[in-house]
Amino acid sequence: MLAVLPLLGALLFARAWPAVSAVDPQEIQQILKEAIDNRRTVGIVVGLVNADGIKIFSNGKTSPDGRNVDGDSVFEIGSVTKTFTATLVADMVKRGLVSLDDPVSKYLPDTVKVPSRGGREITLLDLATQRSGLPRMPTNFKPADAGNPYADYTVEKMYEFLSSYQLPRDIGAKYEYSNLGVGLLGHILARKAGQSYEALLAERIFRPLEMNSTAIVLTPDMSSRLAAGHSSGLTPEKNWDLNALAGAGAIRSTVNDMLKYVAAYMELKPSSLSAAMEMAQQDRNDTTAPNLRIGLAWHLLKRPDSVIVWHNGGTGGYHSFIGFDRKRGVGVVVLSNSTNDIDDIGFHLVDPQIPLAKFEPRKERKEIAVDPGVFDAYVGEYRLAPNFVLAIAKEGQQLFLQATGQPRLRLHPEAETEFFITEADAQVSFVKDSTGKVGHLILHQGGRDQKAERIK
Repeated sequence: MLAVLPLLGALLFARAWPAVSAVDPQEIQQILKEAIDNRRTVGIVVGLVNADGIKIFSNGKTSPDGRNVDGDSVFEIGSVTKTFTATLVADMVKRGLVSLDDPVSKYLPDTVKVPSRGGREITLLDLATQRSGLPRMPTNFKPADAGNPYADYTVEKMYEFLSSYQLPRDIGAKYEYSNLGVGLLGHILARKAGQSYEALLAERIFRPLEMNSTAIVLTPDMSSRLAAGHSSGLTPEKNWDLNALAGAGAIRSTVNDMLKYVAAYMELKPSSLSAAMEMAQQDRNDTTAPNLRIGLAWHLLKRPDSVIVWHNGGTGGYHSFIGFDRKRGVGVVVLSNSTNDIDDIGFHLVDPQIPLAKFEPRKERKEIAVDPGVFDAYVGEYRLAPNFVLAIAKEGQQLFLQATGQPRLRLHPEAETEFFITEADAQVSFVKDSTGKVGHLILHQGGRDQKAERIK
């Protein structure tokens, strides 16, 4: 694919634009206009590709007073990075450098005690298919800066966690999405190659596909085109810097570059990565959702007459989606500079039979003054799920929430027992019994009210 995709793009732009998607271009523009008008995001860019051409649609700005976004605007792609890690491991298998059945311990220092269970070790395949038994995030993930939570999570901390962790279930027994697992896989591949994860990406994927605006560390040129990140309420957010877990979500890119990547996966032209990409998207196992299976990191949504291969991503200020349907011959990239979900737009453009979600603009909330003394009754731990606990802590005159493996967030009072989070459209209600003791809390998020019983 060394020079094929850029040439392909140049030729196709010179041709009459055919219908890449069954969705009418005017409808696409209206979808994006509504995303901006309804405060779903600050800027959004959509790219479509098929055998006949590519097309870019955009609306909004890099920041409220910034430039218009376009196909060259730079976004964080978050967990879409996991598909690049999958491409790398498949490529290294094809090169004979690693095997999917290799145990993780083979590629780590002898001082690291990788958890095992029942005589079975975690393999590279287990990491790539989200069946390692490792949690979503390590329990020693305690960021000093909630705005840039991964920046201080080091390789040493990851090794420390692995050496002390006990697996709660048999390896391979169940799908459990794990940023830690795929981050560890990226680290292993970089160690095997004897270079950094970013250098490995550049050598094996970015340069062969001429993805010249894709990187982990922003170049000055990319920085000048960066679409600033925003929360779900469209307040500015910091960019994330991933360290040890870079393979899980560190890449920044543009829609134009990501279309080259999707086009390569659709085999619109021959590529040196074709065999690896074919391997990465093969159906490997089930997940916990109906009609959803997994390859190497890629998710496979079973449709009545086809399969959508896809992944999404989110960081503190961005949301991304890439997907393609090889039978229908259409690929889609959606990049947005807010954390609000845009997956429905991506799925709808791949397959118009999948409806758009109804997006409700975030309600404006006002913080009130509350006697900090009342916070003492709320401090404790609340179990939302078997392996997911919400820890409530008081620091000075403020109350904080920290979910398992996630950064600490401040709770802002809007009533004595009602609080909201600014980083996401989520609220917490503390529920008291007849004696005034708090027995549980309710997390309100995504249209759901989830009860978490107090355990401490």
